[in-house]
Amino acid sequence: MKEISLIGSTGSIGTQVINVVRRYPEKFHIQSLVANASAEAFLRQVRECKPAYAALVSEEEGKKIADQIPEGVTFAYGKEAALQAVHYGDTAFIAATGFAGLQYSLKAIQAKKDIALANKETLVCGGELVMGKIKGAGTRLMPVDSEHSALWQALNFRLNAPFRRLIITASGGPFYGKTKAELANVTPASALKHPTWNMGAKITIDSATLLNKGFEVIEAKWLYDCPLEKIHTVVQPESIIHSMVEFEDSGILAQMSYPTMELPIQLALTYPERLDCDLKPLEFETLGAIRFLPLERKAFPCYDLALVAAEKGDNYPCALNGAGEIAVHAFLQERIGFTEIAETMRAVLEKTERMKTESYEILKETD
Repeated sequence: MKEISLIGSTGSIGTQVINVVRRYPEKFHIQSLVANASAEAFLRQVRECKPAYAALVSEEEGKKIADQIPEGVTFAYGKEAALQAVHYGDTAFIAATGFAGLQYSLKAIQAKKDIALANKETLVCGGELVMGKIKGAGTRLMPVDSEHSALWQALNFRLNAPFRRLIITASGGPFYGKTKAELANVTPASALKHPTWNMGAKITIDSATLLNKGFEVIEAKWLYDCPLEKIHTVVQPESIIHSMVEFEDSGILAQMSYPTMELPIQLALTYPERLDCDLKPLEFETLGAIRFLPLERKAFPCYDLALVAAEKGDNYPCALNGAGEIAVHAFLQERIGFTEIAETMRAVLEKTERMKTESYEILKETD
């Protein structure tokens, strides 16, 4: 039985991890749970999963439920208490959002746990540091992003397999083809209406700006030890092909399914075994056209800025991510406009002081 420490249990990914555990209780058990502040939802999960250890990052929220924790579950709250959760079980499923996920990943590597990684910022901000420590620890990293899971599958579950080119697909979001004038009037409500995926608010906005796709290019660079020139992006509006790998003989392998995160989530826990995921099979006869459209770098300023940061290297992607977190939050609060997200990040990159990403402390300072 695989024992899991689930970090970020109440978010979109975390709740789907629990769905997988619920589907295969004979194969998986959640040994520890961590959430940020959703006390009532977290308490329901603790009662269902009965982990050995549970922690809330928010001390205020933790105090609200401390006397309601089931017997047999060790409960704590605060940042340091939450970090201790990765010491439980054999696999850390990192589904925390934002820069905070990086510290959990580093702590899991230090504890020599396998990692199912659903936190982009771990590699966007700390790719060089994290991948170096993983090699030294001898632990396994299983990518959970749908695009990176697709590449991983096409590479036969190997991060070091040879290839000619990685082809990352994008849905294009709700605003593909819109003019700058049209984008100036985008509201949070319209930006949160993704055409093919149902995700959390931050990643949905990042998908609308295509910042998310730029982050996936940075992730691919580190996951597959790949130069940027060997990573290609293309818009696939139907979100049926989740990414592709081209090999030296020009053959291409693609991973296909209807849009779902449950498949990559479950596969990260079961590979190399594949189990029923309770998903609808593709019906090719009724599928209709599968289109491929160009992803023009300059048409999406946030995507372009992510590539600029990747090209600069060092702590620039970390700075860009920090700016993105703040700018998206401000947009969702209607304090800035949609196009000002990119303007904010550009201003931050211009004033970022270069530092080598040799430690978590340097990345934290940059963030």
